[in-house]
Amino acid sequence: MTKLRNSLVLAASAALLCLPMSASADTTVKAKLVEQNDSGVSGTVTLTALNNGGLKVVIHSKGLVPDQPHAQHIHGSAHGGHFGCPTLKKNDTDGDGVLTNEEAAGEYGTVFLALTTKGGTSPEDGLDVKRMPVADSQGRVDYERTFSAKTLPNGLIDHLSSLHVVQHGIDKNNNGQYDVDALGVSTFAESLGVPNIPEEATDPASCGVVQGAGMSGKPKGGVETGGAPAPEVNAPLAAAGAGLLLLSAGFAVSAVTRSRRRRIADESQPPA
Repeated sequence: MTKLRNSLVLAASAALLCLPMSASADTTVKAKLVEQNDSGVSGTVTLTALNNGGLKVVIHSKGLVPDQPHAQHIHGSAHGGHFGCPTLKKNDTDGDGVLTNEEAAGEYGTVFLALTTKGGTSPEDGLDVKRMPVADSQGRVDYERTFSAKTLPNGLIDHLSSLHVVQHGIDKNNNGQYDVDALGVSTFAESLGVPNIPEEATDPASCGVVQGAGMSGKPKGGVETGGAPAPEVNAPLAAAGAGLLLLSAGFAVSAVTRSRRRRIADESQPPA
């Protein structure tokens, strides 16, 4: 009887292991945007790695130059590593009081994915202002786009916790637009083969470090550390299924016990 009970419990446990659990849940990490170049920009970023290999990006920011396009990118490295947001004190190498993209990139890494509103997402697409979000009249950007797996560079999902999101575009001379008179022509844009772009348009306005940045490999732990979210909605169903399996095993054991007791009782009765 003990052997039978153990076999039934083991069977139920094995079936429990086969149930779909929350390991298949989408992985979400978040970043808080902080101002660069005294821009006054702030906001939040949510990156969700989807089960189909895609990536959903949601950005809500404010304090940007109103009615102007703002290039934005995911920065990082396909090899992981630790990155941080730049500071004027540490990264303004020429001491002119302005962080250029070249000065800041040493901290947040190279362009990994251009967060365009449509079309291509390569670093070469990173300065196509016609496909970048435009801040509204209050300087706000609300951005959402889901990128398919085939549009993502190799290593991005694997290093989700080692990424940064950077928004570009400042108004150094406070005239409500990007112009060459303020800081000259962008040498960063020129290096990508795009001439006559104002430096204001490419200088960083905000930077957000993904929570848990610096960890190599896929995120682990809770959302607060850049890992998987709480169990998804099907987790209670899985638990309920496990309960039913164990309950069934219990009923089976009880039925066998009752049958054995009846057989023993019948054998103990004197013959008629």
